[in-house]
Amino acid sequence: MNKVFGRYIISLISFSMALFSVAASANTLDKIKDEGTVTIGVANEVPYGYTTADGEPAGEAPSIAVHILNELGVDDVNVVVTEFGSLIPGLRAGRFDVIAAGMYITPKRCEQILFSNPTYSIGEGFLVKNGNPEGLNGYGDIKNKSVKLGVMSGAVEYGYARDFGIDMSKVVTLPDYPSGVAALKSGRIDALAGTSLTMASLGQKDDRVELAQPFEDLMIKGEAIKGYGGFGFRPADTALRDAFNEEIGSFVDTKDHIAMIEPYGFGKHTSPGGMTAKELCQ
Repeated sequence: MNKVFGRYIISLISFSMALFSVAASANTLDKIKDEGTVTIGVANEVPYGYTTADGEPAGEAPSIAVHILNELGVDDVNVVVTEFGSLIPGLRAGRFDVIAAGMYITPKRCEQILFSNPTYSIGEGFLVKNGNPEGLNGYGDIKNKSVKLGVMSGAVEYGYARDFGIDMSKVVTLPDYPSGVAALKSGRIDALAGTSLTMASLGQKDDRVELAQPFEDLMIKGEAIKGYGGFGFRPADTALRDAFNEEIGSFVDTKDHIAMIEPYGFGKHTSPGGMTAKELCQ
């Protein structure tokens, strides 16, 4: 009798938790629709997600997020700026409702949060001093030379360097890209790693640094490394994630979408194709 009762209690608890999860998944979507306001998190990384001088959201991800949220009837979009490595903890802690930072969808991150389907895909690049004095045109050069590579805290490039087989004593972790540019110019690092779009954008803003060209495509275990970025949500917010996915499916790669993202360097060449978050999370 005790075993039967115990099983009943366990079943009841499991059922209650399932009901709570279903209810919670709708809470944020219903809440932002009812209140007409939402908060998104960005890492001030041009051109993915940042704020303008007057605090308005800008970049590929925030622009699409504002469009989607407006379509969902949410017109007041607030922005919280934080370090990239603090985006997931900040989301889970409730500091904001959506990560709109062009964050790469990776299996490890999928263990912590939900992701929408991707809105872009892109490869890697290095920022170097003008003239690329050390001749750093790929991860192989970092591995084979006595140089230092800068990576942003929480970004995928740290893992790329490790998995490529680079001695991790050569890798310098920095809090953000402005700090990386400063470290590069001061000689603390010899190259700064990131997506080619970010590195090109940083190079355009400072006449002492430039995008390393040409750049050898990053290959790890025989596979070309290409990042796919999407929006992040708390694990319980399946309804909000699904609403974003529905809008992404009808908007991404349309003329209006391309016109929206071209000013940030994106376009048809960064289309995610038919890739899904489910595939990327595996």
